[in-house]
Amino acid sequence: MATTSDIRNGLCIKHNGDLWTVVEFLHVKPGKGAAFVRTKLKNLNNGKVVDYTFNTSAKIESVRIETREYQYLYNDDMGYHFMNSDTYEQVAVPKHQINAPDFLKDGLVCTVMFHADEDSVLSVDLPSHVEAEITYTEPGVKGDTATNTLKPATTDTGVEVKVPLFISTGDWIKVDTRTKEYTERVKK
Repeated sequence: MATTSDIRNGLCIKHNGDLWTVVEFLHVKPGKGAAFVRTKLKNLNNGKVVDYTFNTSAKIESVRIETREYQYLYNDDMGYHFMNSDTYEQVAVPKHQINAPDFLKDGLVCTVMFHADEDSVLSVDLPSHVEAEITYTEPGVKGDTATNTLKPATTDTGVEVKVPLFISTGDWIKVDTRTKEYTERVKK
């Protein structure tokens, strides 16, 4: 059993019969009254995010997890299929357990989090940035470059991203998978 002082981002705990991961936390010590820990927890079974407050005297049950590198293969009605490059073991993962399924491309290497005791998949994390090709965007108007104006663009995976005016169809860009924001243009 752990205590609330062990809470940190990414910690996996068992709470109210479900598995949760800590998205963010804050230790609060008010001037009057007892201290407490305010957390934002993500349910690993259905993806729901809730706010929960722990008293500092509360005991929490931490869960032992393992992370492994898996390569994305394809998706079908069974889920999204990933393969371990070393053992060629394949796992099917439901969409709600993947942090940004819209950016998945064949061959993308992702980090899969497993429950160590049960050897079951808890979640799949894509790399923080992926490269994508722009399949459609309106052409930029010459002379509109004085401001940081953004325009919509569609990537090769179908995700719509706001990009600067100088980006055109066929360009490759780097996108942040956590925020779905344009980061930079990539030379190919």
